Amino acid sequence: MRLEQFNTLPPHEAERELLTCCAAPRWARTVAARRPYASITALHAAAGAALDDADLDAAMAGHPRIGDRQAGGQSRREQSGVGGAAPDVLAALEEGNRAYEGRFGCVYLVCATGRSAEDLLAILHARLANDPAAERAVALAELAAINRIRLDQLVGQDVP
Repeated sequence: MRLEQFNTLPPHEAERELLTCCAAPRWARTVAARRPYASITALHAAAGAALDDADLDAAMAGHPRIGDRQAGGQSRREQSGVGGAAPDVLAALEEGNRAYEGRFGCVYLVCATGRSAEDLLAILHARLANDPAAERAVALAELAAINRIRLDQLVGQDVP
């Protein structure tokens, strides 16, 4: 669909579409309620402004682990750089995911688009050194990046 079509959807349909980008209901309601958007830039700005820490847990619940072979749809595409990784890198990602979840109590959330498994593993290891408050801020910024890419896909924009 194009931005113009998104702008004219009934509110519940717009929210449903937005939930395919981010599984945070409050965020989806807020972004849908602020339509119409004059441009993708305006949509990005509104989506970024609407996103807050209260949305993070709901959004993370909708994301599979990095390297999860069962991931489908958007997550599978976004994690395509992991698909051809060596078995030892995949095993290290699995171990890193467990360590991250043990430390922070949630899934490791990172914008995986265009990144290799090795890059994602290095980022994971670096983020394990964060304190919980700093890590939530990083995760929220990563979620905003994921949302921008998914919004571009939703309204028919070219995505790298």
